[in-house]
Amino acid sequence: MAETMQSHASTEALQEELKSVVEGLNQVVIGQREAIELLLAACLAGGHALLQDVPGTGKTRLASSLATALGLSFHRVQGTPDLLPADIVGTTIYHPADEQFRFHPGPIFTNVLLMDEINRATPRTQSALLEAMAEGQVSADGQTMPLPRPFFVIATANPVESQGVFPLPEAQLDRFLVQIRLGYLDADLELAMVKRVAFGHDAPVAQLLAPEKVVTAQEAVRQVYISEDVLRYLINLCRATRSHDQIILGASPRAIVLLTRLTQAIAFLAGRSFVTPDDVQRAFPAVMSHRLQLDIGWMDSAASERVLSEIVASVPVPHEREEG
Repeated sequence: MAETMQSHASTEALQEELKSVVEGLNQVVIGQREAIELLLAACLAGGHALLQDVPGTGKTRLASSLATALGLSFHRVQGTPDLLPADIVGTTIYHPADEQFRFHPGPIFTNVLLMDEINRATPRTQSALLEAMAEGQVSADGQTMPLPRPFFVIATANPVESQGVFPLPEAQLDRFLVQIRLGYLDADLELAMVKRVAFGHDAPVAQLLAPEKVVTAQEAVRQVYISEDVLRYLINLCRATRSHDQIILGASPRAIVLLTRLTQAIAFLAGRSFVTPDDVQRAFPAVMSHRLQLDIGWMDSAASERVLSEIVASVPVPHEREEG
């Protein structure tokens, strides 16, 4: 009993620390609380995130600020057509002094990897991320090398560019747990942002969490309880994407598993030990918007919101029960 109470207190303390991370980031990346919480939840769920929005909305700043706040190592790679897989993974170099080949790790050997403008990199380079994102390891020169824990890929993509870009194929998109759009701020928030950034009042990002606690939080997230009613509701939402008359390609079984993990992370960040239907509804668009294919092509943001809202409205919501 004493051990259980101690474990519960430790979990609550960790949840409070994560709330302080959200509050701290919200002071640095103004007006993007929802994006901050979804990005942190994706990290705690052990997934990866795709930030897709027009240039200048703070995607890179959000990614680097999150890494700093969590105390994690951070590398940034700029996607370009001449970027090679070895530029990300690393390469083996011969050292004449001792007549030996040595592997020089690339920027992928980090906790948080920001792949900026991933759609400017060639398909060959994009695919170099697949094993790393799915398995937490890379292969080079016949050797398999584990990546640090946690390992979190944040990729950015500019949806308005059409020249010199390579759209991500379905298999690559499916590796991202969430797609997050930042969007424009309202007038008052934009005024506050300009005052901070343009006039030198921008506060530095502080480390708010010990790195090892991120792994502890990831393990705790897996223990968040989901009742059978809520889990069935989650599955029914996903199955409804397969029968919607405007969707050609619906949610895969992998998408269902990833949605489940994200709902657990969202509940954990909210300070709860159980998932509610509201958690499922909040996670559903972020997980599904980049996975579903309409009969007129891949969803734009307006079509995505409309179709996913129709699905949420059509599936009966179970009564909440605080179990676990």
